[in-house]
Amino acid sequence: MKSPASASWKAPLKFRMPTAENLIPIRLDIEVDGQRYKDAFTWNPYDPDSEVVMFAKRTVKDLKLSPGFLPQIVQSIQSQLATFRSYEGQDMYVGDKIIPIKLDLQVNHIVIRDQFLWDLNNFDSDPEEFARTLCKDLGIEDPEVEPAIAFAIREQLYEIAIQNVTTARENRISKKGRRAAEHFTPSKASGAALDLMKLFSFGSSVVRSGFRGGDVCKKGL
Repeated sequence: MKSPASASWKAPLKFRMPTAENLIPIRLDIEVDGQRYKDAFTWNPYDPDSEVVMFAKRTVKDLKLSPGFLPQIVQSIQSQLATFRSYEGQDMYVGDKIIPIKLDLQVNHIVIRDQFLWDLNNFDSDPEEFARTLCKDLGIEDPEVEPAIAFAIREQLYEIAIQNVTTARENRISKKGRRAAEHFTPSKASGAALDLMKLFSFGSSVVRSGFRGGDVCKKGL
């Protein structure tokens, strides 16, 4: 079943990429014994974990990397997948959001600079199809440019999705705070004050945790 085409701030969705396919961006930058391996690609978070090991083995073999790369590639991919999965099931507020996507890429000898609007409520959107159309319109034939554009779009959408989870947490904490204030009565001043202190202390911890999650995600990417 497809996600609804629109959402309101009063009706949060569950966390996911705001695209037709729930693919997540993975970045690798690993150095072992003077060798450095950098790569960027998308991954289906619902693929079995055994696929990660198989991918790492193929990469090490095809690129003739030293054996020390194998566990580090596996660990890096699994860590980024774990970060994504840690947000699953959490509320994500979208609202009527049209956000700017910026491209500033250099692939081989081609430089791409562009800015366009993206509808976060369109869960049928396809960054790969958009990249394909853009390359065709610009007459770009280098096969490495199209996936680079799609990846850049997905990376920005992923960060925004994480921010929307943080927004949902903040809204939920704010509502709890208002409800607690409404139930405050002078006859129970000391007890209510203590309850409010506990409530906001817990809420602040949740908010900080949300921002740390975003930072971890950015470092992983």
